Amino acid sequence: MDLLFMITYAVIILGMLLGAVTFAILFERKVIGYMQVRIGPNRHGPWGLLQTVADVMKLLMKEDIIPAQVDRKVFMIAPIIAFAPSYMILATISWSEGLAGADLNIGVLYFIGISSITTIGVLMGGWSSNNKYSLMGAMRSVAQMISYEIPLVLAIIGVVILAGSLNLRDIVFAQQSMGVWFIIPQFLGFVIYMIAAIAELNRSPFDLPEAESELVSGYHTEYSGFRMAFFFLAEYVYAIAISALATTLFLGGWLGPVLPGIVWFLLKMCLFMFIWFWLRATMPRVRVDQLMSFGWKVLIPLALLNIVITAVIKVWMG
Repeated sequence: MDLLFMITYAVIILGMLLGAVTFAILFERKVIGYMQVRIGPNRHGPWGLLQTVADVMKLLMKEDIIPAQVDRKVFMIAPIIAFAPSYMILATISWSEGLAGADLNIGVLYFIGISSITTIGVLMGGWSSNNKYSLMGAMRSVAQMISYEIPLVLAIIGVVILAGSLNLRDIVFAQQSMGVWFIIPQFLGFVIYMIAAIAELNRSPFDLPEAESELVSGYHTEYSGFRMAFFFLAEYVYAIAISALATTLFLGGWLGPVLPGIVWFLLKMCLFMFIWFWLRATMPRVRVDQLMSFGWKVLIPLALLNIVITAVIKVWMG
């Protein structure tokens, strides 16, 4: 019975997540359309609300093509390995004081560790495709995700020092007891986190692994149908997860007046996602050398400086 309950619960959460991703894509297309003075999706359903549903159905009904010269087993399993970690990391998110998944003492460490597995799926997909564009996209993705994961983790360490815990719920309670959201004492860490998170998500202006003008579609060039949908699904689930983590670390999680905690959490999370979409609508793609130099020569030294300053302030405050 416990196993049946766990499976049922997982399926329900997955269904809700798919719905959230569907409307996150619609939200993005509407925001970008508005910013670029375009109409955006408006054909299916009122205000185009069913446009993404129609796109998903079209994608799922497309033929699943597997090229003849690919490494078949690796090619088939790569999208699953890329998507599964994005679903797993949501287990640690506390959506409100009374609504949470796994209350892990190492929640931050679990989030960072599991999310890193997606890099392996991306590399497998690009390498197994037997396509130079796919391989180039995969190598770019691995270099970018590993490089920017370092400043991302270093930016989080400042919050962990202030809170004295790796537990995400404890971090929210620490902000409540201190009477200030950590975005104020950790503003430098917050800026570093935002930049590194965009690079981790492979989103504009850091979408070099998929650069259409250079690599066709990058690491998923040879994928079609539902296998390609897994890669896109992983990207948007990570956008939700990274926004939820940022809300927890820097904006007090579910804390807020009058409204229920989960409403505050979702509003703050939507604010972060709006920023992702805003940047995609307005900024051009950077070069590979600019991206890597900025990560190693600017973000990492700033993140280390932030850790030192935070540690000194923590010791000084007692």
